[in-house]
Amino acid sequence: MVGQEKVYEILRALGITFDYLEHPEAPTIEIARQYWKKLDSTHCKNLFFRNHKGNRHYLVIFHCDRSLAIHDLEHLLRQGKLSFASEKRMEKYLGLKPGSVSPFGLVNDTEHHVYVFLDENLKKAEKLSFHPNDNRASLAIRTEDFIRYMNSTGNDYEWIKLYE
Repeated sequence: MVGQEKVYEILRALGITFDYLEHPEAPTIEIARQYWKKLDSTHCKNLFFRNHKGNRHYLVIFHCDRSLAIHDLEHLLRQGKLSFASEKRMEKYLGLKPGSVSPFGLVNDTEHHVYVFLDENLKKAEKLSFHPNDNRASLAIRTEDFIRYMNSTGNDYEWIKLYE
């Protein structure tokens, strides 16, 4: 599976600059928060779900300070009953391990199986930050460049209002 070096290569090929920060392993928002002080960006939470049949997978991205009950998310996304995808599914579709979920995992989704929902409030941010497929680093890119990256993945995605 494609690691962080391939992510940087893809971003550079797209002409996307980014701020990069190495830090100790940070598998949760709470741990990562202590290292983000040096990155001037909106930090994102990335959740990976499957539908009840297990034949559809979704990446949901929103501000790290927000939380959503899974029942509320099911109502908003209108995809039926959802559950967190297993580690095996995460590795199969995104090439990632728990604690490293990121939209940059889409570089491993060569069949474009994963559908992405993005909170439309993120469009207001100047920069967004994510793990680059490794939770020992974070990178921040301009939101307009993130949209260019998403358009390059081949995965379907949509902006949705998750919060007021």
